Amino acid sequence: MARIVVIGAGLGAMATAARLAVAGHRVTVYERGGTHGGAVGRFERDGFAFDTGPGLLHLPAVYRDLFVKTGREPLEECVDLAPVDPAARHVFADGTDVTLPNASRGAVAALGTALGADAAGRWDAFMGRAGDAWDRVRRPLLEEPLWPDWQVLGKDPYPSVATRRLLRERRASTLAEVGAWELRDPRLTALLESYALGFGLDPRRAPASAAVLPYMEQTFGTWYVRGGMRALADAVYERCLARRVAFVFGAEVVAITARDGRAAGVELADGTTAEADHVVAAVHPTVLNALVHGRPDGPWEGHELYADEDFQPDLEVAGAGRVTVCLALSGARDPQAAHRTVVHSLDRTAELRTVFEAAGAPKSPTVWVLRPDDPALRPDDAHESVVLTAAAPSLDLEDWKRPALRESWADAMVAQASRAVEGLADRVRWREVYTPEDIAARTGAPDGDLPAPALAGASGRYLVRSNSPRLPGLYAAGGSAHPGGGLAHAGMSGALVAGLIVEGDGFRGSQ
Repeated sequence: MARIVVIGAGLGAMATAARLAVAGHRVTVYERGGTHGGAVGRFERDGFAFDTGPGLLHLPAVYRDLFVKTGREPLEECVDLAPVDPAARHVFADGTDVTLPNASRGAVAALGTALGADAAGRWDAFMGRAGDAWDRVRRPLLEEPLWPDWQVLGKDPYPSVATRRLLRERRASTLAEVGAWELRDPRLTALLESYALGFGLDPRRAPASAAVLPYMEQTFGTWYVRGGMRALADAVYERCLARRVAFVFGAEVVAITARDGRAAGVELADGTTAEADHVVAAVHPTVLNALVHGRPDGPWEGHELYADEDFQPDLEVAGAGRVTVCLALSGARDPQAAHRTVVHSLDRTAELRTVFEAAGAPKSPTVWVLRPDDPALRPDDAHESVVLTAAAPSLDLEDWKRPALRESWADAMVAQASRAVEGLADRVRWREVYTPEDIAARTGAPDGDLPAPALAGASGRYLVRSNSPRLPGLYAAGGSAHPGGGLAHAGMSGALVAGLIVEGDGFRGSQ
């Protein structure tokens, strides 16, 4: 039985802790905040409740596997998991309105009705190519530790179509080029790019392999946990407690200690220490580096977390943050309303400049409108709980503290959402706004950005740091480690780290 310390209590951290506890280890989780869940937050007021983090779940098989491997009760006995059907309604800039079914080839038929047979055929062919890319990268990017020869993942697996551009033949290397050259319809391009934007990725720079993002959603489906996504975090937390994982809240780790050249525990802000045989850090890379190298005379002086020959993210790849607006509405929910509606920007070019170049104020951001038909989220059936989200620029966190900036984003998002929800502005009783500054306070991410899933291509710039830093006894889990951000990917990081600790460096992933 090994003593294991886990830093952080997000979904990836708890998934790691539960698996290690079942393997017979003594696990203690130290969380600087007052509760579990990390980015999976919840806000409640006046009988309304809102998800302030992820609102939907993709690839639920990751959490089904976690619950099967850590106890007798399957996931569906611990949470009320329901498919979201239709998966989404899309309102495009020209007013075109299309509703896509959940995990169904019917999406092509729906696109054909709204956009025409030619456009639907191009989307169908694109999804076939995206499926080929998924088959090539599914194991190395989701089910296996990052390969030591990670450079082979720098080649884009998406089979781009040869296109004649400026008198020569070219193949798309970015997601934006896939949209412009292969889909050739501004509405399909907006649809495609929204999947990247939802993860804070710039489609003008993201590799063509980001095509796997819509493929995963449209193939494996979109799911909701009744009562709000916070219920999933609660269920994983309860599973950890049932497996005798210990949690210490309000306990900030300030350093990772060492003995004989390997991680030996942690030091807390109150000066106490906790010894361990292994340390799992589910924190932002900047935070992890500070825990290791925060002291000039510390035990890790001269040691690097990742040597030159190991994977090093390209720090110039800029991600985006997220603004969330919780709306308490008067009036009953329209029974025909879609659970999720994506209201696309009226000017995609301007939006991308605003989000990724911090150029100007928001005008018509792409807004995700979540309207779950869930009585647990509203005081009664004469009211409705709605959550709006939009990608936002990485600004100095002090900027996001300015009320004028927060409210300008909220105003723009409500105006956009009103294109899809009639009379929305007049129904608002009150609203609560969350920005990257709030994300930083809750998760510890210094810039308030949300991590994106790892992607192949672009010479490896969209991969994520390995789960095995070069310091013996230290492991990295959660959205900032391989295989990257998102609930499913963070959960999978728990399986990978647990496998590396239990089986050793020879672990090659689940079979």
